[in-house]
Amino acid sequence: MRVSLRLPVALVPLLAALFAAPAAAQEAAPWCFSGFHPGEVSGTVFLPEGDLFCPLLADPKEEHSFVSYLRGDFPALRDGVDADPRLNMASVGLADVFPLVRFGAGSRGNGLQIGLAGAVFAQFDLDAPSYDLINADYLVGFPISFRSGSFSSRLHIYHQSSHLGDEFLLRTTLTRENLSFEAVDLVLSQEMGPARIYGGGEYIFNRDPSTLESSLVHGGAEVRVGSLRGVRLVGALDVKFTEQHDWDSGISARAGFEFALWRDEEHPPRLWGLMVEFYDGPSPYGQFFQEQVRWVGLGLHFSL
Repeated sequence: MRVSLRLPVALVPLLAALFAAPAAAQEAAPWCFSGFHPGEVSGTVFLPEGDLFCPLLADPKEEHSFVSYLRGDFPALRDGVDADPRLNMASVGLADVFPLVRFGAGSRGNGLQIGLAGAVFAQFDLDAPSYDLINADYLVGFPISFRSGSFSSRLHIYHQSSHLGDEFLLRTTLTRENLSFEAVDLVLSQEMGPARIYGGGEYIFNRDPSTLESSLVHGGAEVRVGSLRGVRLVGALDVKFTEQHDWDSGISARAGFEFALWRDEEHPPRLWGLMVEFYDGPSPYGQFFQEQVRWVGLGLHFSL
């Protein structure tokens, strides 16, 4: 069994400083904006506001919206083009989680919630004259989230299918994979002052191709420091170990700022995040799930 942990030296001091921040810097308020609902609400709530599970900041497959510029090594994407694996890429995500019903609702967003989630993650080759679409991943699922105080969890049953862009296919010798599967993903999370740790795993079933292995182990840590009503410093490290790659690690790190724009006190704020990004490991992009990639970048993350 081969397990590797890789992180660029430049990110180590930044992440160390973030995770060493004192708990006193946090306001006495919910750790993130999940579970937001105006007033004291109890019982069963249909179409509630927010979610009970805080989104994972550094997970490349977390269902949220973003636009990122990436620069890195993508050897498979250069097949049939040239020998240089370095590539300038735009990575775009459009996603949202629509809450359907919350049971046992209470203060601080406690309870059990069922929702509907959908996402499209697409990557574009910025070195191509027409900025060719490389790959698009389509996800739809049913997240079931739970919160009790600082503990939360999410059980997510979802479907994913992935497709290569037409222009990219015309100029490459890559063999197209008909990638499609269903999966169940469970994550447990504990918040501690400004910090949060989480862990869980994923099981893939009804998979095509059959060579796609079924198991994945997932964990990470995050920190948020600053005011809930303005700008906060955020940092996160996400690690996945996949059976597909003999339990090799995929490491994702993000650090930067999160802005909360409040239009109405009775509704959750619009969130904007500007973060530097790093990834090293098996490609999170569907059609290239067997490839090793590495990149650094800058991303704008936002809520719809």
